[in-house]
Amino acid sequence: MVLAKPDNQNVLQAFSLKGKVAAITGGSRGIGLEVSRGLAEAGADVAVIYNSSKDAEAVAAEIASANGVKCRAYQAEVKDQEAIEAVLNQIAKDFGKLDIVVANAGIASHYAAEDITVDQWREIMKVNLDGAFWTAQAAGRIFKRQGFGNIIFTASVSAILVNTPQRQSVYNSSKSGLVMLAKCLSVEWVDFCRVNCVSPGFIATDMLSVHPQEWRDKWFGMIPAQRLCDPYELKGAYVFLASDASSYMTGANLVIDGAYSLP
Repeated sequence: MVLAKPDNQNVLQAFSLKGKVAAITGGSRGIGLEVSRGLAEAGADVAVIYNSSKDAEAVAAEIASANGVKCRAYQAEVKDQEAIEAVLNQIAKDFGKLDIVVANAGIASHYAAEDITVDQWREIMKVNLDGAFWTAQAAGRIFKRQGFGNIIFTASVSAILVNTPQRQSVYNSSKSGLVMLAKCLSVEWVDFCRVNCVSPGFIATDMLSVHPQEWRDKWFGMIPAQRLCDPYELKGAYVFLASDASSYMTGANLVIDGAYSLP
């Protein structure tokens, strides 16, 4: 086989996800919530995978009701290889197949490199890199059996630059590893799935709101767009990568950062 090629179709139909099934880790809040909504708005049935959210069931019900699709919440810890594989297999069974997996779950930290402990290093890597790999591995096994599939990683603009004034060598390393992982898997698995990354810049989520005001002032001075990105502004990129509209795109890292990485 070679990279799958869809039929030529109306461009709006190419963006449609009607009849597709998507699973999103970290899908009940932040960027993941908007990805879940966006894929549902494009017609996909959606499985929202969460770890500790208290309202994931309500989120899934709201998405289903608003978009006339099937949406269910599933609990799994991405750090646990057996758990994430079991839940993805269950989703494929419950929905009849699995077309799209968005490995979005992640955590951030800001430690001076000389002060990072073994536990701090391992925790970031376990979630951001190991967890993304276990998610992709489980999805890849399903996709290989099916003969089709699509994996999208949520990386970060921090994968391609060094942020200031915060110190986040561990986080940046985990995200740059994720971009390379996507490139490697896109070649290894070209016969049965596409693999791409989205690398957001500064996004207005709870993860960002906890930072000192002086950091935020510094960032605004470095972003040509002169504002943060609202999470909903990312969902179109995920729909694009999940759809036939990007059928020849694999191994790519789509940077969405208001030109932050350009100056």
